[in-house]
Amino acid sequence: MISIIVLFLVFILIAVRQIGNLKLQIWQIMLAGAFIVLITGQISIPSALHSINLDVIFFLFGMFIIGQALDESGLLSYVEYKFIKAANSIDGLIIMILLGMGFASSFLMNDTVAIIGTPVVLKIAAKNKVNNKLILLTLAFAITIGSVTSPIGNPQNLLIALNGNISNPFLTFFKFLFAPTLLNLFIAYLVLKLFYRNEFRKELSSVNDVKIKDEKLAAISKISVAVVLILIIFKIVLIVIESRFNFKLTYIALISALPVILFSERRKAILLSIDWYTLIFFAAMFVLMQSVWDTGYLQNIINHSGFNITSIVMILFVSVIFSQFISNVPLVALYLPLLIHLGVTGKEMVALAAGSTIAGNLFILGAASNIIIIQNAEKRNEGTLTFWDFAKAGIPLTILNILIYLLFLTV
Repeated sequence: MISIIVLFLVFILIAVRQIGNLKLQIWQIMLAGAFIVLITGQISIPSALHSINLDVIFFLFGMFIIGQALDESGLLSYVEYKFIKAANSIDGLIIMILLGMGFASSFLMNDTVAIIGTPVVLKIAAKNKVNNKLILLTLAFAITIGSVTSPIGNPQNLLIALNGNISNPFLTFFKFLFAPTLLNLFIAYLVLKLFYRNEFRKELSSVNDVKIKDEKLAAISKISVAVVLILIIFKIVLIVIESRFNFKLTYIALISALPVILFSERRKAILLSIDWYTLIFFAAMFVLMQSVWDTGYLQNIINHSGFNITSIVMILFVSVIFSQFISNVPLVALYLPLLIHLGVTGKEMVALAAGSTIAGNLFILGAASNIIIIQNAEKRNEGTLTFWDFAKAGIPLTILNILIYLLFLTV
């Protein structure tokens, strides 16, 4: 029962993230929770170590290296800036951000694009005197929606792809989620235009070019990105030809990170700068969630609830609502074992990915990427988003998003 109490307290602290004047980070809260269940004997040290999913940890590690290299070289900012520069109106600008950032998040992970994309869109907003709230919302919605369509678009999708018994995650996600995701990006544009219609009447100014900061590192980063794409195709081919060689998603990230580690003179700085706190968060989360699972408490509640938690409707509903309280990654870490235990595979697992990810559009706390964007903007003293700023556009958008995914997944 101690594990359940600790889990409840962790959820509360993640929601408020403050005790008196002490501001807490999500990783600190999760680490404290894992430490408590360890020292109280709710889970043994060997079991705790075994519970940590190294495939997830190493995949994130590899992708963080590539993302950091892209950031430090200035290559991603350069590419995004060139892409957005093609817009000739505010409408075009918003659509370009939605498509460009959405596509980037599907391969580079949403949190990475949130870190890199925030200063880029804020510069564009300042140049064109566009409302920062519109730009920040556009970025947040683009990253959340765009990351739905790929098994490596965000951490919760990665958890599902690695552990959800999906035989070909890239093709499965593309088959069920690409079309509704594209439609939902267009719906995001319409919702933003509805709430910020006056901003869309402004004229777009000419923009200056963004320059690459480190040409050598940029070249190495290009190689890493190319390797990611090649290895994704390689994995798909292996599955299509029914090869017995288990080429894990983890291999894609680690192999693709090798050019940066082996050939960049800035490898040490890059390794020191990656998001180590997120890796700590995941390791701690696996320990805490395993201790909760071992109690059998959640399984017992589900078995006597009378609800069919394996239906697509219920999966989408639970994912969106509960992600607001505990964020989407911990939600998936709890829900996924239940679905696996009940023999759920395929389309229902994809529904869990869609629901838990699109939950980030409802309220600020629904996704870590939202927090990253707001913190980056505030750190630069370039505006922010209040709870209501986000919710007034996010609530109708999320309802429409869920209806679209429900339509495509149940037809």
